[in-house]
Amino acid sequence: MARLRIGTCHWKYPSWVDLVYSQAKGINYLEEYARTYNTVEIDQWFWSLFKENRAVLPDRNTAREYAQSVPQDFIFTIKVPNSITLTHYYKKSKPDPLIRNPYFLSADLFNRFLTSIEPLHGRLGPLMLQFEYLNKLKMENLSVFLVLLEDFFKQIPKNFIYGIEIRNPNYLQPAYFEFLQKHNIRCVFLQGYFMPDIIPIYNKFKDYIKDCTVIRLHGPHRGDIEKLAHNRWDKILIARDQELTAIVNMVRHMLSRGIDVFLNVNNHYEGSSPLTIERIQKLLLGTAA
Repeated sequence: MARLRIGTCHWKYPSWVDLVYSQAKGINYLEEYARTYNTVEIDQWFWSLFKENRAVLPDRNTAREYAQSVPQDFIFTIKVPNSITLTHYYKKSKPDPLIRNPYFLSADLFNRFLTSIEPLHGRLGPLMLQFEYLNKLKMENLSVFLVLLEDFFKQIPKNFIYGIEIRNPNYLQPAYFEFLQKHNIRCVFLQGYFMPDIIPIYNKFKDYIKDCTVIRLHGPHRGDIEKLAHNRWDKILIARDQELTAIVNMVRHMLSRGIDVFLNVNNHYEGSSPLTIERIQKLLLGTAA
């Protein structure tokens, strides 16, 4: 029977007191979080690429601490370090030249990443490779991208679950989904951040999706909701009622097809991940007002 796991994107938010946590300070946030939820997305290790050819990988002791903070059936999804998924370093300003990232799709660095998170092995859902918008200067086209991905996946272990999130709407075409299906890679659906609505995308390509998948509820550009939140994530600031209802129906359809779903909710989606999750759960139970 297919299973739905709902969790948040990161977890250490003091403003979640009374929603998730007993107090704002002096607690093991993840331990208390895991009393309410059975999955979480680790996004902190994504930010890993720095100048002077430095790629910073997770601290093994931190991975061990996370593993020890949660019950046995708790599952982590992880955003793979961007030192592996960025084609070039971020530019500080538009006129700056593009500088190629020497670690882009480095199987060696990825395998070292897997070693660094070894304490979490056995508690892992999809390891998600998130790629930024790839313009023509960074990636010639989808075909070239898929060739590079194929070479990468040939060199890394097969005993993990992998997912890909792309941010090129024009890459969402049959060749991309055929590639995912061929290599047993999970599709990561991103709702928001300049990507098209995931509902018609799923409806168009659902026949390619036959195993577990990830839905990440991100919302539009984060700056707008951050101005409203003032770093307090304990209220629904922008209710997306119609969209949530459609996404819940999409989740139901996936589950009916035997597809396991990880639903990762960001504060930036509506203003408070825990409250959005409450709304989703009510919709799933048919008790929403």
